[in-house]
Amino acid sequence: MTDQLVIARQEHTTGVLELNRPRALNSLTSDMVRIIDQHLAEWATDPQITQVLIYSNSPKAFCAGGDVRLAREYLLAGTPERADEFFAAEYVMNGNIAHFPKPYIALIDGIAMGGGLGISAHGSHRIVTENALAAMPEMAIGFMPDVGMSYMMQHMVGTYGRKSPAVARFLAITGYRLDPVDMLYTGLATHYVPRQNLDALHRDIIEYGVDKALATYQETPPENPQLKTYIDDIEAAFGYPTWDEIDHHLTGELRDLVHQHIAHASPSAIVAALELITAASTKTDIRHELALEIPFGEYIRRQPDFAEGVRAVLVDKRPDAQFQPKTFADVDPAPYRKILSYSAADDN
Repeated sequence: MTDQLVIARQEHTTGVLELNRPRALNSLTSDMVRIIDQHLAEWATDPQITQVLIYSNSPKAFCAGGDVRLAREYLLAGTPERADEFFAAEYVMNGNIAHFPKPYIALIDGIAMGGGLGISAHGSHRIVTENALAAMPEMAIGFMPDVGMSYMMQHMVGTYGRKSPAVARFLAITGYRLDPVDMLYTGLATHYVPRQNLDALHRDIIEYGVDKALATYQETPPENPQLKTYIDDIEAAFGYPTWDEIDHHLTGELRDLVHQHIAHASPSAIVAALELITAASTKTDIRHELALEIPFGEYIRRQPDFAEGVRAVLVDKRPDAQFQPKTFADVDPAPYRKILSYSAADDN
């Protein structure tokens, strides 16, 4: 097996990106971002390439996100600008995927979180197996719902039938884990294919193109979406832009579910996430929303909650983060609003 972290190659008329960092669940590094973006730039204008296929060679994960442990190490070493460079390049790549002019096909078999959604959710075809699991878990590490997902989650349409900013807020601040049926329900996924047919699907995508391959192997998953159980209550409570309003309107089982999911989350991160989602709602192009994320992320990573959250969740792997402030009442949203307002003069 090659030590190349992303194996890029051409098969017939398909540009193939094989994620190859299995021990780290394909967590993205600067080199991985560079390789992906470089090949997308070449393939976008190459007449011999008709589509792009991205997949993982790990049975556990598609991609577990960006390497935020390394970002924390940069911060502790006094070189936060190195993390800034990584995230800025990642966000440019996310925008390029969203605007890629040819079919961009992601085979999601296993975990897809954070940056893993950034390299899959913005493509034209998001194919999931029964083992797919998606989430934006950034609240637990004191960060933000980045990689364009604050925009994407407000625009995706699945079997639920419509766009929903309320669902976007719910997913962003709870880190709710979506199974493949929930992914199809929200629109995070576009197609379902059982894992046992994945190799054949891969082969036929290369041989015949994605549409013909899906006509053969696409299936309807057997279960009903779990998220559908809560959808009316989510719309009622998460239709509001601030945590105080949301919390006031939470009732019953949904209230218990939400408070369970945010029990170990950073209050500051939740307030920041809601402000970012509100700002993203005014954008008509994902690249404009991604431009917001660059200064916003730089600010948030320099706050104590980020290093503390990454320590607790990913380094020590204990739910003992000491976030400051500890309560929502003590979080001031003004700094977040100020940073986001800098883009007010930008084109929407």
